[in-house]
Order: sequence, then C-alpha cells, then structure tokens
Amino acid sequence: MIFAYHRLARSWEGYAWWKPLVTAVIGAAIYLALSLVLGVVSLALAFAFPSFFGDFLEKLTSFDLDLSDPLIFAFTLGSIALLLPSVILATLIMGPRPIGLLSSAAGRLRWRWLLRCVPLALAVYAVVFGLSFLVLDPLTGAEPLRAAVGPSTIALIVLALVLTPIQATAEEYVFRGFLGQTIGGWLRHPAWAILLPVPLFAIGHDYDVWGILDVSIFAVFAGWLTWRTGGLEAAIAAHVVNNTILFVLGAFDLVDMNADSGSLYSLLTTLVIMAAYSALVVWQARRIALPTTRTLHPAAPPVAVPALTLGP
Repeated sequence: MIFAYHRLARSWEGYAWWKPLVTAVIGAAIYLALSLVLGVVSLALAFAFPSFFGDFLEKLTSFDLDLSDPLIFAFTLGSIALLLPSVILATLIMGPRPIGLLSSAAGRLRWRWLLRCVPLALAVYAVVFGLSFLVLDPLTGAEPLRAAVGPSTIALIVLALVLTPIQATAEEYVFRGFLGQTIGGWLRHPAWAILLPVPLFAIGHDYDVWGILDVSIFAVFAGWLTWRTGGLEAAIAAHVVNNTILFVLGAFDLVDMNADSGSLYSLLTTLVIMAAYSALVVWQARRIALPTTRTLHPAAPPVAVPALTLGP
C-alpha cells in the first residue's frame, strides 16, 4: 500500500482512530508541565537577580509581552518552542512508530532536503523584500526605512538566530505534522488535512482580520507543501526563514515586532512569497526525484511444505 504524508499514521500497524486524541491529551499535559517549569525558573531568576532582569517580572505578571525586550522575547519564543518536546514525547508514548513518520514519509527528517529548501526560501524573501524596500516604497512615496541600533539589538539578533528555528519547527510539527496526520487518519482526502488545522494555527496569532488572513495563507501553502513533498522540511524552512528575517529586521527597528495588525499589502506579499517558494520547491523535488510517499508491501503468504512420510 502507498501512504501519502497525511495518511502516514495509518501505515503503522498499531494505529487506532482514538490514539491521536490520547496523544493530544498527553502532549498538552507535558506542555503544561514544561511551561510551569519555565515559569518557575523565570520567576526565580527575576527574584534572584533583580538588577539584571529589571522590569521583566513586572512585564511578565502584567502580560506585557514586549518582544523588543530580549528577556520577554526569549521567554515568549521559549514557551512556543516547548511544543516540540511535548509533541515528540507524546508521540513516543502513543505512536506511530517509527516516530520519524511525524517528520516525513522516509521515517526521518530529511536533512539534505531541508538544507536544500533553506536557500530557496532565502532567495525568495531577499528578492521580494528587496523589491518592496528599494522599488515599491519609493514609488508609493513611503518614507525610506532607517535602521536603528540600540542596546538590545545584538541580543535580539542572537536570540532570533538561536530560538526562532526551534519555535518555527515546533509549530510545524504540531500544526502540519501532528494535526495534519491526525485528520488524515480520519479523512482520506488531503484537503481536509491541509485546511482544517489552518484556523487553529491562525487563531494562535493575536492579529486583526488582515493578519489572520495573512497567517492563514502561509498555513495553506505550508500544509500543501508538506503533503506535496511528503514531509515537513519545506514548511519548516519557509517558517524559520520568515520568522528569523522578521525578528532580525525588528532588532534594527525596521519592522514592528509587536505588530498585531496586517494589511492587504502584507497579505499580497505573503501570497507572492509563498507561491514563488512553492514553485521552486516543487521544481527541486522533481529535479531530484524526491520520494514523497511511503510504500508498504504485504507480507508474503507462508509457503506450504508437504509433510514428510516415512516408508511403509
């Protein structure tokens, strides 16, 4: 039998429709426990070193999550990153096995394919952002962007480079991986696995309507790429590059790191970026003949051996 990415859970002989529900409960419990540990450690450090942590405790307890503050930035991205060990540990407990099926049809994370996708994403983002900043902004009369280097710039860049890959990967494993395969185990057509997780992913971002639509477009393309390439690698590369670039730009005050609103312009930008990136990814996948499904061959029936007979 041939299994596409969204149906990989069913390729495990121990699959049962109810097991993903138990996995979700276990994963949520692990995440709450890890979040509690992170919160306790953060509060302990804030009390132990008040001069270093400054107003971190006050911002944290008042839910003033200002991402331009390196400590708040680290805490926020760290909180999201905890989703990754949570979903992995829960899957280790409940299956499917091998756990690598959560990554791709190959039963593992295909690192070479992931590293091939990263420069594709970087190239697309560089071209689109370059055209936006250098061509479209002057044509529309927008004020030229001016980078600002502050006391937190270096810290934010380092944190973005270290934490963003984990944060973005965690979201892909939860929404395109676990949720996609959970729904794919129940509903055969890939459209369900691609589209149904989108509202949950979008609602998790505290944006206005334009921002929600923007995030939803990204999620649809990421889900389609996951199904089309048979793994999470292309979606992870796009997510990591997108978030890292935005956070690094934010470190230089070129974008608002705390923006909670979108626009038609940003929505169209995301559409162009993801469409161009998807086309390049599919071209590369065809070029290297990337396997996108898992094939299981039925066990051969036992060969009947005639009984030995002794002489008369």
